[in-house]
Amino acid sequence: MTFNEYFNRQIQLWGEATQKSLQAKKIAIIGSGGLGCTLAMALGTSGIGEIHMVDFDTVSSHNIHRQIAFTLEDEGKNKAKAVAELIKHKNPFVKAIAFDMAFDDFKEMGNRYDLILDATDNLPVRGEIDKYAKETAIPWIYASVEEFNGQVCFFEEANFQVFNISDHKPGGIAAPIVMHIGSLQANLALRYLAGLSVVKDKLYYLYFDDEGELITQKFGMPKA
Repeated sequence: MTFNEYFNRQIQLWGEATQKSLQAKKIAIIGSGGLGCTLAMALGTSGIGEIHMVDFDTVSSHNIHRQIAFTLEDEGKNKAKAVAELIKHKNPFVKAIAFDMAFDDFKEMGNRYDLILDATDNLPVRGEIDKYAKETAIPWIYASVEEFNGQVCFFEEANFQVFNISDHKPGGIAAPIVMHIGSLQANLALRYLAGLSVVKDKLYYLYFDDEGELITQKFGMPKA
């Protein structure tokens, strides 16, 4: 299999030069759960040259219904390692590396990235990602899901502190909304890495109302 054969459909979309430019990109996905699995599946096969998966958690049986990278055979394995192995099995042109550690330890390694993707499940860690991203001048994309709703924002200059920084743990989560929000996050990431226009510092809030209609709201975020 050749590079052009594997990425044929994307090359048709934006040309061989743009597709090859993705090989020089390096991203970090912080969290390898529901959002992290969706991001890994979407971006791990899109031609990005190097992807770092970060997560200290292990796969539990209650994760598998919405964390699409895992099977029952992965129960007990480190999530980042399991996802990285799957990416490498799906795409021979990617370098996927797992980091079995918390973000506080990961950020001390001093790695440089073109983009950081938040796939965590608590606001305090997202606040730390924002602080680190601002200090290192690396853009990052925030996402969260709960029940039948979710939100996404490409942070560059916006102030993440407008969120109430609390250790809120989501309740129930429907599996499709995790993939829906993760796909939106992945699309923003891929457009940015491919050099296409992306709206930044705007929060997208998506939810299903009581009638089952998908509603999308957009909010401009104040600058830091």
